[in-house]
Amino acid sequence: MDYPFPTNQHGHLEIGGIDAVDLAQKYGTPLFVYDVSIIRKNARAFVETFRSLGVKYQVAYASKAFSSVAMLQVANQEGLSLDVVSQGELYTAIQADFPVEKIHMHGNNKSREELEMAVQYGIGCIVVDNFYEIELLKEILQETNRSMEILLRVTPGIEAHTHDYILTGNEDSKFGFDLSNGQAEQAFLLANASPLLHVKGLHCHIGSQIFETDGFIMAVRRLFESLHQWNQVYDYTPEVLNLGGGFGIRYTAEDEPLPLVDYVEALVSEVKQQAESLRLPVPEIWIEPGRSIVGNACVTIYTLGSIKNIPGIRKYVSVDGGMTDNLRPALYQAKYQAVVANKANHDLKEQVSVAGKCCESGDMLIWDIDVPDINHGDLLAVFSTGAYGYSMSNHYNRFPKAAVVFVEDGRDQLVIKRESYKDLTRNDLQYAYNGGVLNEASNN
Repeated sequence: MDYPFPTNQHGHLEIGGIDAVDLAQKYGTPLFVYDVSIIRKNARAFVETFRSLGVKYQVAYASKAFSSVAMLQVANQEGLSLDVVSQGELYTAIQADFPVEKIHMHGNNKSREELEMAVQYGIGCIVVDNFYEIELLKEILQETNRSMEILLRVTPGIEAHTHDYILTGNEDSKFGFDLSNGQAEQAFLLANASPLLHVKGLHCHIGSQIFETDGFIMAVRRLFESLHQWNQVYDYTPEVLNLGGGFGIRYTAEDEPLPLVDYVEALVSEVKQQAESLRLPVPEIWIEPGRSIVGNACVTIYTLGSIKNIPGIRKYVSVDGGMTDNLRPALYQAKYQAVVANKANHDLKEQVSVAGKCCESGDMLIWDIDVPDINHGDLLAVFSTGAYGYSMSNHYNRFPKAAVVFVEDGRDQLVIKRESYKDLTRNDLQYAYNGGVLNEASNN
């Protein structure tokens, strides 16, 4: 089998030059291990391609894929901007000392508190999603005597070739203003009329885990149709065109993503062509990769526990994690590739199904995988878990969240501590009543 990480002389999986078995012994399992060199390589593929094409650009890391102080520090080191979608993600960015002028805020239901925080810190841009938000943001700006640069998120009506649950650019979407029914133009006129708002341009996002460029090209053409009309009628010239993210990665052998540079080259070529044909200046091009920067950089290591063989039907192998640290298989029926980390060069002997630890029949990580002879205590390493693994972690069955380790140049560092059981109950309060009687030690 072709593994995305090498094995060492002991036949163990290596991540960033470190034995996966040693990492599991040092930090425990489940354990997210990120090879930072891969994060940097992916980020540089985007940045260097834009530079070589001679256009103005921003590559904003979509922090919803994986947000932590350490991760945002790496993103900043690589010259990326940042896409946040909540007050918590913005707070994390502030804690990481991320340059506020390079932060963009998304979200289909931004609260007053979130917008106030964005205005207070003077972030670079807010991607406005609906009419309510326009009025709320204007109200906040008026109260604070400030202004804000914005993009209008629009739905271009493009259906990317992806899973139905992660389609966001078609007309029936909770995100953005629809171009076809005139809502986008109405939002533009409303925002553009306000001296407090500076409409820098448009934003769209057509989906996730996309393996071709056709959908992006169609979206660019659709956006320029509207921008050309607005230029002719309202004398509006966009400064920025944000084409979102969604660039696919390899999870299993079935996935055939394009090289990251191909996406950038196709986008830049089409934007230039459309701008030239419509006699508009080439706008600054923004993209928002998340999964394609961190997804393939991470391996999750588990310890094998119970083994249940149902003759003639299936052999279940259970691990000490599951849908609490990787919700995607239950949510999207996502597929993964894995290897027994301490027996990575052993011959494959049988097919098993990998079950999670949660008390839930749907907690299955991998339905069919070939493995060598396995025993309790072996280590299973699941590849490409860097995006929407830790960020979607939850406390179902009251399992603590796993630890996260960064490895680079043969060195390892704990960047998110494993939660304790005390952490799980930190916010719990005693109930003050017992059959209508107030307990003496009631909570105040």
